[in-house]
Amino acid sequence: MYSNGDIFVGEIIGTAILILFGAGVCAAVTLNYSKAKASGWIVIAFGWGFGVMAGAYTAAPLSGGHLNPAVTIGIAIDTGKWDKVWIYLLGQMIGAMLGAVLAYLVYFAQFNANVPRGGAKSDAESVDEPTPTLGIFSTGPEIRNPVANLLTEIIGTIALVLPLLAFGLTKGLGESGTLVLIVAFLVVGIGLSLGGPTGYAINPARDLGPRIVHTFLPIPNKGTSDWSYAWIPVAGPLIGGALAGLIYNAAF
Repeated sequence: MYSNGDIFVGEIIGTAILILFGAGVCAAVTLNYSKAKASGWIVIAFGWGFGVMAGAYTAAPLSGGHLNPAVTIGIAIDTGKWDKVWIYLLGQMIGAMLGAVLAYLVYFAQFNANVPRGGAKSDAESVDEPTPTLGIFSTGPEIRNPVANLLTEIIGTIALVLPLLAFGLTKGLGESGTLVLIVAFLVVGIGLSLGGPTGYAINPARDLGPRIVHTFLPIPNKGTSDWSYAWIPVAGPLIGGALAGLIYNAAF
C-alpha cells in the first residue's frame, strides 16, 4: 500500500514531530527560565498525547503513522507482513533523534542557562540550580527495580498496542478520520494511569533516539545519560508490542 520511500519519509517526519512535542513539553516543565516550569505531570501527559496526534496525522498519508517500533512489530505479528518492518524502524529512529535535536534548539537558551550562579543563594533563588536534563529526552524509573520496571513497560505497551489494533475493527473510526485522535487520548490515558513508575516509554525509538542525542549534545551540567537503564525502555515495549500482536491475533 505504501512505497518504501514514503514509509521512510513519513516515519521520519511523524516521529520527529512526536518527539519535538514530547521532549518539548518535558523541557517546558523541567527547565529553569521556562514559562511552564513545574506545571506538572498532567501537562506532560497531554503534551505527549498531542505529539502523537500531530505526528500520526502528518505521517498517516505516507506510512500509516506507526511512529513506534512496538506498534510496527505488533502489526507485523498480526498480519505476518515483515518485509517493510526495517524501513519503519529506521525511519522512526532517525525521526526520534531529529525531534530531540529540534526540541533542544527550541529551548537552546534555557539549556545554556542550566548553570549555577555564583555566590550564595537564598531559598527564593534555589530555582536557579542546574537541572538534570535526561528526563527531558528519555525515561527513568522512580524506583530502580529492573524486573518491576520491565513489567511496567511491557504492560503499558500492551495497553497501547492491543487497543490500537482493536480500534482498526471499528470501521467508522477510520472513515471519519478520528482514529488517530482516539489513539492520542489513549496515550494521554496511559501517561496518567500507568506512567508513574517509569515515565511510560512504551516506544523504543522514543527513548533510545533521544538518549543517544542527549549523550552528544553540549548541554551544561546535563548529568548522566544512564545507559545502564537504557535496555528496559527498549526491551519492554518490544516485548509488549509482540505480546499485543499475539493476543490480538488469537482473540479477534
